[in-house]
Parts: sequence; C-alpha cells; structure tokens
Amino acid sequence: MMNFNFENRVVIVTGGTRGIGRGVTTAFLEHGATVIATYTSNDEAANNFKESLGELGKNIDLRKFDVSKEEQVQEFYSYVESEYQKVDILVNNSGIRKDNVLALMPTEDWNSVMDVNLKGTFLMTKMSIPLMMKNRYGRVVNMSSVGGALGLSGQANYAASKAGQVALSKSLSKEVGKKGITVNNICPGFIETELIADLPADQVKEYKKQVPLRRFGKVEEVANAVLFLSSEHAGYITGTSLEITGGL
Repeated sequence: MMNFNFENRVVIVTGGTRGIGRGVTTAFLEHGATVIATYTSNDEAANNFKESLGELGKNIDLRKFDVSKEEQVQEFYSYVESEYQKVDILVNNSGIRKDNVLALMPTEDWNSVMDVNLKGTFLMTKMSIPLMMKNRYGRVVNMSSVGGALGLSGQANYAASKAGQVALSKSLSKEVGKKGITVNNICPGFIETELIADLPADQVKEYKKQVPLRRFGKVEEVANAVLFLSSEHAGYITGTSLEITGGL
C-alpha cells in the first residue's frame, strides 16, 4: 500500500488558493507538509480558504505576488530562504486563459498568458533550484495541460505556454538529476474548476462526449497525482508527463 508522508517538507504551490491549486494545497497539508500557497489578487478568497482549513490552516503560509514579475519572485524567495531555509517541492500551478482564434488574438492576450504560464514557471523554478541543490533533493511538478499536445481551437497562446512547460521540464530534468531533483508535468484534461466554468453549456456537453469516461475530472484526482510525483515513491521518474484526461 502506498502511503504519503510529507512531514518536515516545505512545499510551494503557486496559485495555491483556488481550483486545482486549492486541492493540491489541501492534499499536502493533510499529509503533513508545510505549504506556502501563493496567489495574485483575491485576498478574500485566499483568507477564506485558510479559515476553511481549520486546524490544518496553521501549516499554510499565504503569500501574495505575481509569478511573472521577476522582482516580486526574488522578494518571495528571499522571504522563503529567511523563514524556511529550504524548498523541498515546487508545484507550478499558476495559470490563466485568454481564448481567441489566433487571427483575432490581441498581442497583449498572447503576452499575458505566456508571461504567467511559462515565464512564471521559469522564474519560480529558476529561483527554487539553488535551495533544492543545497540539500541535494527536490521535486518540481508543473501543472501543464493536455491542450499543449492536442492544441484546442481558440487556445493557441494557452497551448503554446503549456507545451513550453513540458519542453522546459525535459531540459531541466537533465540538468538537475544528478543533484537528486526530479522535474515532471501533470497534464490535466477537463477538470471541474473555475478555469473552465465560463465554457458555454453546449460546449461542455460536446467536450464530455469526447472523453471516454464521459465526465470531467475532479480536483482531488489531480491532487493525488501531484502527491505521487512529489513523493519518495516517484524518485526514479523525471522528465516525463502524466496525463489525467479520462482518456481524452
């Protein structure tokens, strides 16, 4: 039987207060970790989430900043190094969508999606690696998307950013493997979160028809996969991607 134990582990989950990130944060807390959950703007939602955790809330540290801004990321890691002296696990979960057909896509929508989804992954990972190398141990899990491989219509920016995460992981895994650091991706399909809540009902119905399991995934199903790739059980898995798509 596979048991997860993250006691004495310091975990960073970007976008860790809503959607999949909220589920990932909760799962780590339930298995003994200290979690630094980051968010960009919604103070009320973040604080309500912490309050909802009850006793588990004592092990969550909420930090507000923009992962796409290098100076803010540097300030965050200065705080982490001072307060915790290490990072064991980084989950790059922050992500946004701004859908449009490519011919009509505003350049600013391309840039903002690439900045948060890909540049944010780059900055957060770059500054975590030195802290992981000190202990010759680390787990980086990027929340990519099956869209990076399938290329859904109207999501050229989103798909490009998610495919970029996978490519980044493959290169980085070869650079840091000898230091005991693994780098992997989770590629969800359609998961029941606010990220897809704005899809029209007829589109939701059509998407579900494309999924062999005939349903959207649950946040908990993604969180369990993150726990596995972050655990000791996955010590020989790196540079790879795990699809959670219901067979899409």
